[in-house]
Amino acid sequence: MTEPREIERIVLVALDEDAPWGDLTGETLIPEAATATAELVAREPGVLSGARVVEATFRLVDPRIAVEAIAADGEPFAAGDVLARVTGPARGILRAERVALNLVQRMSGIATLTARYVSAVEGTRARIVDTRKTTPGLRSLERQAVRDGGGRNHRRSLSDAIMAKDNHLAVLTAGGADLAETLRAARERMPHTAHLEVEVDRVEQIPAVLAGGADTIMLDNLDLDALREGVALIGGRAIVEASGGVDLDTVSGIAGTGVDVISVGALTHSARALDLGLDVVIEAGSA
Repeated sequence: MTEPREIERIVLVALDEDAPWGDLTGETLIPEAATATAELVAREPGVLSGARVVEATFRLVDPRIAVEAIAADGEPFAAGDVLARVTGPARGILRAERVALNLVQRMSGIATLTARYVSAVEGTRARIVDTRKTTPGLRSLERQAVRDGGGRNHRRSLSDAIMAKDNHLAVLTAGGADLAETLRAARERMPHTAHLEVEVDRVEQIPAVLAGGADTIMLDNLDLDALREGVALIGGRAIVEASGGVDLDTVSGIAGTGVDVISVGALTHSARALDLGLDVVIEAGSA
């Protein structure tokens, strides 16, 4: 679960971007003593992600705003469902509205898309994971949204695991170095707690990568026959990840080849923001 301080950090940056010197409209038009109740309403079905972000946004704008969570993160909902209710000073609610909606719509869109992928591979051993193809600055929230949709997370950053992709291998073997020996030498230098993943785009590369001691082998952009061949060749000696060419039309077939992990960049780089709205009813109040 995303740490509260991480949520606050992201929300504070967003609030500062949206109202760097205050909300000119709210402070000009809305009486200071006015109160309001607002409901977060779904305009379409989906899976909720970002309930804690909504709460943090309104609280950071004005701690007098009360937020009632009606639906929980990871919970599916239908069009017309009320997902949360906020009550308190109207100026604060109106100032927080756009930031709260931007974040919860983005996160819920990712959770909803992830849930579709997870459903498509149900009954197989494959688990759906995200990638580093995230919105800069929002990775923590987008990874949380993937989890809320039933998916798993890949490495968070370049600091978390060793992952030798095609360009790394091209540099390493440019002088004719043996791939297996190069990987074994890398294992000698890496911390004992680190994980080594190696990407291959041809089945013929697998024996050398296995000999080099890879913990995970990513089969990148291989067709189904090649994926099945790769799974058989690896034979349980490493985790098998499939990547490339993955969409909702292909993911079931990829899962059927016996891979352990399917990484899907589209979960975060192509998810459509879900249509959620904040319906506000101004209550009686006077300055």
